Amino acid sequence: MLTRSRFCLLIFSAISLAVFPLGQPLSAADAAKPLKVCLISGSIEYKSNESLDAFQTFLESNYPVKCSRAFIVGEDINKLPGLENLDTCEVVLLFTRRLKISGDELEKLKNYCQSGRPLVGVRTASHALQNWLDLDKEVLGGNYHGHYSSDPETEIKIVESGKSHPVLSGFTPFRSAASLYKNEGLATDNELLLTGTIPEHTEAIAWTRMHKGGRVFYTSLGHPQDFTEASFRRLLVNALFWTAGRPIPIK
Repeated sequence: MLTRSRFCLLIFSAISLAVFPLGQPLSAADAAKPLKVCLISGSIEYKSNESLDAFQTFLESNYPVKCSRAFIVGEDINKLPGLENLDTCEVVLLFTRRLKISGDELEKLKNYCQSGRPLVGVRTASHALQNWLDLDKEVLGGNYHGHYSSDPETEIKIVESGKSHPVLSGFTPFRSAASLYKNEGLATDNELLLTGTIPEHTEAIAWTRMHKGGRVFYTSLGHPQDFTEASFRRLLVNALFWTAGRPIPIK
């Protein structure tokens, strides 16, 4: 007789194999543990501390997630306390802007990003570290070179070839107050998911790629108003679970 618990385990295994064909699927025991997310914040211009503080509350209140933090203090872009959490997290959400950390802090963050471990980059992660701007091309697969005027709202569109990607599960396009980033010349192995359009210009604004065997997601969205959009929060939740190799929550 098929018990309820056995039935649930079979369903979980089937979903894991379908959604995560790379490598070995998680065991039921591992998948039941909270996803360990390290939130790294240091984008003063976009109020990342405030946005990620609220996002942490949202994550931990609605999903099996446990967050740790590495947040800058005040406006000191030379220090990033909390990076010891990289040793125990499963996935990083990176949202900093032109930080000038050095020494052990810089090496710890570089080592994580270069190791092939799961990474979600938000907005100014494309220029997260002023003394390691190559992070954008080497790891994120981007090519940030400025942005357009912030006056027109950005119309978000799903790329036809990306409609079935797990990261877009439950995502509905919206209009963003974030200025459109210039990102022509992306890495050729990127899988484009979203574009952003303003009058006379269209740019890539979200994609995934593999880096040294690990999953990476990046989006140039991340304006404070974006974090108030349920669809944007859903996008980030999906990205965190997908890059970590976890089944994406249905809700």
